[in-house]
Amino acid sequence: MTLFPHLFSPLRIGGMEVRNRILSTGHDTVMAHDGHVTDRLIAYQEARAKGGAGLIVVQVSGVHETARYTSHVLMATSDDAIPGYRALADAVHRHGARICGQLFHPGREIMETQDGTAPVAYAPSAVPNSRFHVMPVPLSLGMIGEIVSGYGDAAARLMQAGFDGCEIVASHGYLPAQFLNPNVNRREDLYGGSLENRLRFLREIAAGIRAKTSGDFVVGLRITGEEHDSQTIETGDVLTFCKMLDGDGVIDYFNVVAGTSASLKGAIHIVPPMFFAHAYSAPFSAALKQLVDKPVFVAGRINQPQTAEQVLASGQADMCGMTRAMICDPEMPAKAAKGLVDDIRACIACNQACIGHFHKGYPISCIQHPETGRELTLGIKTPTDRPKRIIVAGGGPAGMKAAAVLAARGHEVTLHEAQAQLGGQARLAQLLPGRAEFGGIITNLAREMELAGVAVKRNAPVTRALVEAQGATVVVIATGGKPHRPVIEGGEGTHVVDVWQVLAGQANVGANVLIADWRGDWVGLGLAEKLARDGCTVTLCVEGLFAGETIHGYVRDTMVGNLHRLGVKIEPYARLYGSDGTTIYMEHCASGEPILFEGIDTLVLSQGHDRVADLEAELEGFAGEVHVIGDALTPRTAEEAVLEGLKVGRAI
Repeated sequence: MTLFPHLFSPLRIGGMEVRNRILSTGHDTVMAHDGHVTDRLIAYQEARAKGGAGLIVVQVSGVHETARYTSHVLMATSDDAIPGYRALADAVHRHGARICGQLFHPGREIMETQDGTAPVAYAPSAVPNSRFHVMPVPLSLGMIGEIVSGYGDAAARLMQAGFDGCEIVASHGYLPAQFLNPNVNRREDLYGGSLENRLRFLREIAAGIRAKTSGDFVVGLRITGEEHDSQTIETGDVLTFCKMLDGDGVIDYFNVVAGTSASLKGAIHIVPPMFFAHAYSAPFSAALKQLVDKPVFVAGRINQPQTAEQVLASGQADMCGMTRAMICDPEMPAKAAKGLVDDIRACIACNQACIGHFHKGYPISCIQHPETGRELTLGIKTPTDRPKRIIVAGGGPAGMKAAAVLAARGHEVTLHEAQAQLGGQARLAQLLPGRAEFGGIITNLAREMELAGVAVKRNAPVTRALVEAQGATVVVIATGGKPHRPVIEGGEGTHVVDVWQVLAGQANVGANVLIADWRGDWVGLGLAEKLARDGCTVTLCVEGLFAGETIHGYVRDTMVGNLHRLGVKIEPYARLYGSDGTTIYMEHCASGEPILFEGIDTLVLSQGHDRVADLEAELEGFAGEVHVIGDALTPRTAEEAVLEGLKVGRAI
């Protein structure tokens, strides 16, 4: 008997039955090419179907030439797209999952163009957006008709390719939502003004799709319940719109999300980072369920089957979007169905390699599971035919991943950690405000090692003598890094500490603190928040364009918002130069002029890391193999550490 009876009960949606209530929501993968489905995208989605997902909604497909919001968007505007869609549908159906495709027009929410020039965007009215700084062209009645027809034609192509249905994207401030929003839609014709007029565009889309597809072809609607923005659609109006559409009898399900692409504040909720509560959009889906007869889905920080089961059992929704949960562990549904909850690699909502890769224009992946998105190149781990005795030095993310993969392939692996606990820098990262979930990477990788049969020795640093005594023929060095201490001019009488000392409780911090942040990541931001919440007056000096420059925008913007509320002063373009007692000297990165800060009790260094390479030097001339990975190779992030652990684990 399953631990999750609601999650693993079937669901009838229009003309299709889905085997369980686990949904992979539509999300861009950056795996399309020239508007078409690729083998890489097929392999990616097939992994989710094979892993047990009930319904897979494929990323957005443009319905009109003006819908190209990125240079790598799928397009359903031509019959040339049908063979690729058919291959994708076949791959998903082969494993018992159902598949729908998102139909999309961004309106004014265009991120980039094909050639890097500024876009010509179209919207209901000439109202610019805040995030991408796009001034749109008001849509003519003729173009509205073209776009409406494009939705129906695109749906017909998906049906011809074997898809079970389609999903109209009216969420996140995209074109249908722009018509619904009176702050964006200022038209005075039949498409503006009253609720009925603002809903007209969406109603015509739904009716057009239904007219061009069969009765058992599912037509769903993705809608934002709460945009979390000042220029928003009222929540009550969203409920009314959905009730009106439900009454039309054309929409087969409602898929509830949060946020809007139109502003930094609202965009955070498109892929909410770990600072937000699990399933925090479920209250809106619960309210919607009271008003409509069709199934209601919900997504947003539902990363564990326990959470999904609770949402379903309480009647807040009929299906749960668990997209990042399956990016992190494509086999999550199958493991949950078998009750193997401890084996599930839980998403920590770091946003680094999933949505973070997308916004950089790279195929998405996961820092904990680099195999995601690389199914065709790194997804297969061939058992070794020549087992070796291997020592892995270092129990941080790089070492744990390498050890797990090596042991799973049949090698005899012992991991040595010099400290009493595994995790490396992740143990410190989880101590920052709102970052406790980051510690999940330690739990998950430790479980991978346990399942693979890795022998783990704590308080056991590796030396050459130990390697030779153990008869190891391979050493993987993953000894990590240590705080970088730059040369500071002067320094007489200045209280200087580093981030590690503060987080470990090894330093007393004065009332007036300056953080010198070289990397511009979540460390400086997180420490500033921690110290401000502890009652300190904090100045964050960033050697870059802005705070959090190197991390994903949704994480950065959440953290910067927190600092603004706490009164933390942020000084960009500030390079640490020197100090004299309570005076800290910075150099402006662009002008070269000095920036002085006086009355500083404590200078906290967040200056990156130096690699710990002692063992590499000690093993020079060693007869066996030596591999150096992670920060021991050169300091970067957990993403590179785990990826290199996977690669070396496959290579030996």
